[in-house]
Amino acid sequence: MSGSINKVILIGRVGRDPEIKYTPNGSAVAKFSLATDESFKDRSGEQQRRTEWHNIVAWSKLAEICGEYLTKGKQVYIEGSIRSRQWEDPSGNKRTAYEIVARTMQMLGSRADSERAAQSHASQERASSHGSEERAEPEPPSEGEITDDDIPF
Repeated sequence: MSGSINKVILIGRVGRDPEIKYTPNGSAVAKFSLATDESFKDRSGEQQRRTEWHNIVAWSKLAEICGEYLTKGKQVYIEGSIRSRQWEDPSGNKRTAYEIVARTMQMLGSRADSERAAQSHASQERASSHGSEERAEPEPPSEGEITDDDIPF
């Protein structure tokens, strides 16, 4: 087999409300953190818990859905791929960040949790909708048309 696979599946809790921005060509980008927990026994037999934090990036329609429905603490399933991003810091050191580019998102938890979140979001929208303008939904970007320079974060 000469192919390769870059697939990540995570189930965790949203660490902060998604931040939504738009590229110059109008594509939506959502960025948020996701916490996953792992429990294990250390050498002395003590129960330990480790939390890993993952940086999630979603594009286009999925980005808009994440921005509309995800809130801090919400349990979510994310499927996507891992990407590395490299840059030079102000001191001239090369730095690398790893992000999960989400392709699929599914909200988890009880229906009551989802309904409460939707009602809360709807009431926030009504309160903030005075004088707001609607943005036309951007076309999903093709893989080759977006570069790291397009990411507004």
